Amino acid sequence: MKNWEAMEAFIEVVRQGSFSAAAVQLKVSASHISRLITQLESELGATLLFRTTRRIRLSEAGELYYQHCRGLPEALSSAEEVISSLNHALVGTFKITCATTFGERFIAPLINDFLLDHPKIEIDFHLSNRPVDLIEEGYDLAIRMGSLKDSSHLSRRLCDRVEYLCASRDYVDRHGIPHTLAELNKHHCLIGSKTHWLFQQDGQRKEVKISSNWRSNSGPALLDAVKKGLGIAQLPDYYINDELASGEIIALLPQYQYPYSGVWLVYPKVRQPSPKLQKICNYLIQRFNEEPPF
Repeated sequence: MKNWEAMEAFIEVVRQGSFSAAAVQLKVSASHISRLITQLESELGATLLFRTTRRIRLSEAGELYYQHCRGLPEALSSAEEVISSLNHALVGTFKITCATTFGERFIAPLINDFLLDHPKIEIDFHLSNRPVDLIEEGYDLAIRMGSLKDSSHLSRRLCDRVEYLCASRDYVDRHGIPHTLAELNKHHCLIGSKTHWLFQQDGQRKEVKISSNWRSNSGPALLDAVKKGLGIAQLPDYYINDELASGEIIALLPQYQYPYSGVWLVYPKVRQPSPKLQKICNYLIQRFNEEPPF
């Protein structure tokens, strides 16, 4: 801050009544105090203090300057205390975004549990399947699925998930089973919010562009279409584990199944993450490790 050190020295000289006493208070030399005030007077173009061997006296300009500046050190100290308190307390608003179904089923219950222990935090929990700009829309945390493409943010892995290519038994009975990725274009494919499906071929990650006459950004709607035999879809494990276990839905092309993709806690790069962010991230990771929800 321009002239702050010189301003602080001037205020302390007036308060203490001498250069030497001000120097003791600020833990610098009296000559340093003198240089600062001379520099301040030069930049302001006005004499602030009349100096004698015994005492100092404020000029008219010095009196005006002091009246305007005398509260600044305390104001700065108060501001620093407020920020320090904020940085060490779990208070204030925390804004989270997550995909709708995953957020409803797995994140919301944990956030609600967290609030029972931290009632001073205000949660703004937004569920949406569209891509959200964390910076532009002011989000503190996003829970995102799959591969991360935005390197401007920081991330921590929350858990793994497996995506299955699947169809109902009825669909398979009527249309048969694809045996290669190339055969997918001969089948009725149902897509959600992604136009590419993720596979592994010869040990390498492979994305296949899918064409479809059925599309929805709703996972439950996609699952319902699969269960009713409308076509083949790629869905994560937490949607279809029960149906796979019962045999109602069949996993297809297991030889091309990608081993797993992540669920991530994503947040903007900041010099020092807030205690709220650290605490909530640690809590979610701990709960997912202790009680895997799927």
